[in-house]
Amino acid sequence: MVDINYDVADPDSPTLTVYLKVSADGGATWKGPVELVSGDVGRGIVPSGGKRLVWDAGKEMPNQFGVKYRYRIGADDWQVPLGMAVIPAGRFQMGDDRVAGPEHTVTVSAFAMDKWEVSIELWESVRAWGITHGYDLVAGGSFGAKHPVHSVKWFDVVKWCNARSEKEGRVPAYYEDGAMTQVYRGGEKARAGVKWDAGYRLPTEAEWEKAARGGVVGKLYAWGTDEISTELANYSASNKGGTTPVGSYGANGYGLYDMAGNVFELTWDLYGEYAQTAQTDPRGPSSGSDRVFRGGSWGINAVSCRVADRSAHDPRFWGNRFGFRSVLPPGQP
Repeated sequence: MVDINYDVADPDSPTLTVYLKVSADGGATWKGPVELVSGDVGRGIVPSGGKRLVWDAGKEMPNQFGVKYRYRIGADDWQVPLGMAVIPAGRFQMGDDRVAGPEHTVTVSAFAMDKWEVSIELWESVRAWGITHGYDLVAGGSFGAKHPVHSVKWFDVVKWCNARSEKEGRVPAYYEDGAMTQVYRGGEKARAGVKWDAGYRLPTEAEWEKAARGGVVGKLYAWGTDEISTELANYSASNKGGTTPVGSYGANGYGLYDMAGNVFELTWDLYGEYAQTAQTDPRGPSSGSDRVFRGGSWGINAVSCRVADRSAHDPRFWGNRFGFRSVLPPGQP
């Protein structure tokens, strides 16, 4: 057990979200937020002195020992929805010359991302609301109640994100017109207008890769190593014959589960060659036809599970190897 006392102050926020991260290498890399922690941690923490939290290290990281363990407590006044994790703003090296290059520097603003791939349960909950409020959302498929939704087109996913926003009283992100007056609820629009500071949406390709890397630099896989095994992800060698329930495998450094394998995850971007120069919040090329998907799946080999690997297909395509997770921009309640 790791027992920590701390003080926290914030003059303009009545409550904070407090989290704990851990490093096994003296602070070079960080894992977390860790899960098995109790006390003054999580959402709704009132700023003051004399706070305490306890982490059950023996259960969460069993049989791992060393003299370089360090602990970092963080606090954030952005109260993201339950089931989402904050991906901090910052620079990272996008691409990998061993996989898909050229490597280039990208700066991404902070955002929140679903910790798990969108499950069929969540899909159906939003869909049920949507079809009574003007949305033409498909049923989707799944290998089980707790499994990720699959067999949905890119267009279906974009409309579903809008329905999720409206269901929760948020401003939708996607529109049928450039003036962004007509919310996108039906049909298949090749290029919708986007309010990037509004509700739920698909991640850009850069957001997806920054999130998948989990703060780790220069590694092939989302858990921060150059190796993969069937204990780490669900891919073809796992011989599952389909998906596993969301969250079946461990989280990366940002607290995101199944960023490799299970289902390919759709992104916003049209497919194109990488830029040669540094970029800030890139949103993909302005022309093209195929949309990028990332992360590997249960029916594809380990190569596609690499964090920098890229693929794309027609947004009208669907199949049982494809799913998604959504993101939310900063400041959304």
